[in-house]
Amino acid sequence: MPVHHSGPGRRTPPTAAALLVSLLTALALIVTLPATAPAAGSQKRPSHPERDWMGSTIRAHEGVQAPPANSALAYVEGVDVSSHNGHVSWSKLWNNGSRFAYVKSTEGTSYTNPYFGSQYNGAYREGMIRGAYHFALPDNSSGAAQADFFADHGGGWSSDGKTLPGVLDMEYNPYGNQCYGMSAGRLIDWMEDFFDTYRERTGRDAVLYTSTGWWKKCTGNHSGFGGWNPLWIPRYGSSSGELPAGWGFYTFWQYTDSGPTVGDHNRFNGSYSRLKSLAYG
Repeated sequence: MPVHHSGPGRRTPPTAAALLVSLLTALALIVTLPATAPAAGSQKRPSHPERDWMGSTIRAHEGVQAPPANSALAYVEGVDVSSHNGHVSWSKLWNNGSRFAYVKSTEGTSYTNPYFGSQYNGAYREGMIRGAYHFALPDNSSGAAQADFFADHGGGWSSDGKTLPGVLDMEYNPYGNQCYGMSAGRLIDWMEDFFDTYRERTGRDAVLYTSTGWWKKCTGNHSGFGGWNPLWIPRYGSSSGELPAGWGFYTFWQYTDSGPTVGDHNRFNGSYSRLKSLAYG
């Protein structure tokens, strides 16, 4: 990558005396600079290991039922991962049948997954269709701000047939009030703001990850997104169960958080060719 200089010509090297003054000034700043206070409304970031990833709040609030049986209907196996998974054995997942992967890229407007690059590219190199997801903190900043942050840090899309549209993860608040202390109307407006901005940035409608329990509790079972945003439903049981209002079917189903290798395992509702179509847009 070329290095871009701020001006023409070559700068004059600093003298030894100038370097010493700069060093002493920097040390003085380290000693005297006050700690920066968190912005109003901001929330603490999770300490390692990460505790808030796709579905991390579902088991505690909605429980676990019997695992799903093999289905005669077409589906494609896949996984979702975040920094709590660290370095992932993509070859093992591929050999066990996984053909797509979603990777957490961002949360709010200040957190980026430190393993995102290796996870996202690792899935791609193994031959999987992959995408990115954003863990929403609606009480932290606007939907538009979080959509921009997501698109700027791995949540973009390209029509290469290997990149799935981004996902907005809306689930129980891991830091406080289950609905983020927001009314149903405010949450719906926040999501509309996110979806509109993401579409402007990428040309794609984002997938919505949410559980029916959270959706009913926090949005009043709003039905306005089903015509535009594909649904990713988490339910750890033998079927996907009741869906939120507005959707007649799910696109992805997270059916367990305790599967082999990475924990979270999913099914795409359709054939591999349909998954490719979703990637192409």
